[in-house]
Amino acid sequence: MTGWYAERTPGRSARVVVAVTLLALLLVAAVPVALLAAVVLMLLGHVVGGLALFGGSILVAGLAIALAGMSGMRHLRKLVSARSIRVVRVDASQYTDVAEPAGSDYPNVLQLDRSGYTEVR
Repeated sequence: MTGWYAERTPGRSARVVVAVTLLALLLVAAVPVALLAAVVLMLLGHVVGGLALFGGSILVAGLAIALAGMSGMRHLRKLVSARSIRVVRVDASQYTDVAEPAGSDYPNVLQLDRSGYTEVR
């Protein structure tokens, strides 16, 4: 296998994140079907069973969404901490060479000098 292809294939943790996300999407898509089945059950006289079916489907879909979110955030933190994605913090000192516009066509614009800016940290 070449190095380029090996770098492009997702790792094991990325596959898990994708699988959990797909599972969450499938369970969310199944909620309307569960609602329809619950209505049919309630019309046939099984009110508690219909409510349990619909409530259970919402509960399972919510748990799958939470699990997908947690695993995705964990994977993102792992990527950032491994420095495979370069994250650069930008501060005001990096913009010293950028010139501000000299004039404006609008008469109501107030031009401030550098002493007028406040920095909040």
